[in-house]
Amino acid sequence: MSKKIMIVDDDPAITKYLDTLFTDNGYDTCIAVDGKKAVDVYEAEKPDLITLDLEMPEEWGPRFFRKISKSKGFNTPVIVVSGLSSTKYSIPKAAAVFGKPFDAQKLVEKVSELLS
Repeated sequence: MSKKIMIVDDDPAITKYLDTLFTDNGYDTCIAVDGKKAVDVYEAEKPDLITLDLEMPEEWGPRFFRKISKSKGFNTPVIVVSGLSSTKYSIPKAAAVFGKPFDAQKLVEKVSELLS
């Protein structure tokens, strides 16, 4: 059974690109376009890993992360993919941080390492 990656980003170009990248590498995906919808998608889909943008309308990444990280037994790895330069301070428990633009190969390698 393939692992599921949840993509949380408000930029349609990025979500489409990540969706294709992960699907081409054998993963299932689900997408949320902001932090508010992401909580529902997370609860419905139970992803194995999350890629998270920080700056989004409605609700930004760190707030979404705080919400889901309080759920019982939460241990889903989160990879931050953001254009913000101070990303490493916003999600202290992030498994990895990638700035935009990111190296697709390195991102896939990190994902595969976290999900193996």
